[in-house]
Order: sequence, then C-alpha cells, then structure tokens
Amino acid sequence: MAKQGQKPDQGLEGLTAAARDAANASATGKGLPPVHLWNPPFCGDLDMRIARDGTWYYMGTPIGRPALVRLFSTILKREEGKHFLVTPVEKVGIRVDDAPFLAVEMLREHDGRGRVLRFRTNVDDWVVCDQAHRLRFEAAADGGLTPYLHVRADLWAKVTRALYYDLVDMGEERMVDGHPMFGVASAGEFFAMADAEQVRGAL
Repeated sequence: MAKQGQKPDQGLEGLTAAARDAANASATGKGLPPVHLWNPPFCGDLDMRIARDGTWYYMGTPIGRPALVRLFSTILKREEGKHFLVTPVEKVGIRVDDAPFLAVEMLREHDGRGRVLRFRTNVDDWVVCDQAHRLRFEAAADGGLTPYLHVRADLWAKVTRALYYDLVDMGEERMVDGHPMFGVASAGEFFAMADAEQVRGAL
C-alpha cells in the first residue's frame, strides 16, 4: 500500500498487481473475481475515494486510467454498509460518497417478458434491469427522485439525471398492493417510483 511521500501512481503499483492477480483467481480467468468467496484480514483504510460523479481518487488525485479504475471495480465489495477492495490475502477500506457506480447509458429491448432495460455503467458493465437487478428510487435534495440500479452483491449504480428523465417518460401507473403507483416496467417487473396521485398533482 501507499506510504507517506509516495506519488499516487507509485503507491498504486502494489494494489494494482494484487488486483490483477485477483482478477485471474477464478478457474477460467474470465469474468469477475469471486470476491464473495474471499474473507481475508482487514488491513486498514486506503486513501481512495469514489466521488458522486463516479471519479476515483487516490490520495486526492483522480485516477486517470480507465483500465485501472475498471480493474479496481472488479474487486470491490460491500459489507455492513462499508466498501472495500478485496483480494484473497487482504482487504482495505475505501470511501464512497454515494454509489460506487454510475449508470450512464440505457438500451430498450423487448423479449417474451415485454420491455427490457439494459444499463451500461461507467466501468463498462452491462446490467439487465430485472428481479435480481432492481431499480430503487430515493428522495433527492431538490425534491425529485434519484434512481439507483442494483449491479451485484449490494453494489449499486446511481442512474444519471438524463436517464432518469427517460425513465419518467416511459413511466406508467399500476396498482401495487391495492394502491396506484407510478413507475417503470422492465423484464416483467414493475419498479415503483412514487405515489401516482402525487405524480399527477406535480404534472
């Protein structure tokens, strides 16, 4: 890990090597590392932060290499509300200002379940919005809503404002537990945004 006085890129060398080793730890060497199977000792917190806009910082400096950010994202794990970078031999804590990922692109497709929404994250993961990868909507400071998409294992992507407006445009009313709700459908699931009467009143 980084020592005092080291430049960020120098301090990242050890972690980068460990992350690359971890990425090849599965039997095939393909796909995401099996971080859910790893429970190494906690080695302390690292001066690494994921900002609200999805930028990764190390020692206050943005990590400017997308491939490196992508690599670190594959060993990201969340436990008890905290985020860690995990390898088979160590676990270090990092700070996440909001969600660790951003959903930056959305495709609308159709299959036997009807409309299917696919989202691309800022680290180039594609996620189908379905029962296992749900949308949730939280109240925003400006009085609106902020949508989040479940990516994997309690890791979420904040949906960009532009895509949020697209979701609203395709929204519809449905009865949920006997109450009219406004939301969006994908892959046979309905994801409620807000009370339908409140939405009608705001339009």
